[in-house]
Amino acid sequence: MRRGRGWLLLIALGGVLAALSANAGHETGAGYMGFPAEHAKRLLDAGARLIFIDLRPAEEFGQGRLPGARSVPLRELRRRYAEVPRTGHVILYCACPSEEVRAAHRFLRDQGYRNLSIMEDGFPAWVKHGYPVDR
Repeated sequence: MRRGRGWLLLIALGGVLAALSANAGHETGAGYMGFPAEHAKRLLDAGARLIFIDLRPAEEFGQGRLPGARSVPLRELRRRYAEVPRTGHVILYCACPSEEVRAAHRFLRDQGYRNLSIMEDGFPAWVKHGYPVDR
């Protein structure tokens, strides 16, 4: 019985992730996939293993961040991009103009990354919704 529940959970999670990916974001020719904080939270709630990359300055990261996020500040990205995992679902976010996070996404794509998304409304929207924050 337990084994059956595990398979059902995997099938349900796969369906949820596919539906959310297809319906919540948008992609351009540059391979940019963006979606709002609500979508990221739904993915987390569905059990997805997301890797959040916080592009804000280290001082802001230290004051609060998305659960399990890793800090790679925008100003240091060109030097530290190898710290961004090449596997798993990586979500970039910041509290910056959308052009800046999109530029970071383009830079990483140019380095061969294909596992990236952007949380378009960034950290401020996450906090505004009252979602959990690591301190």
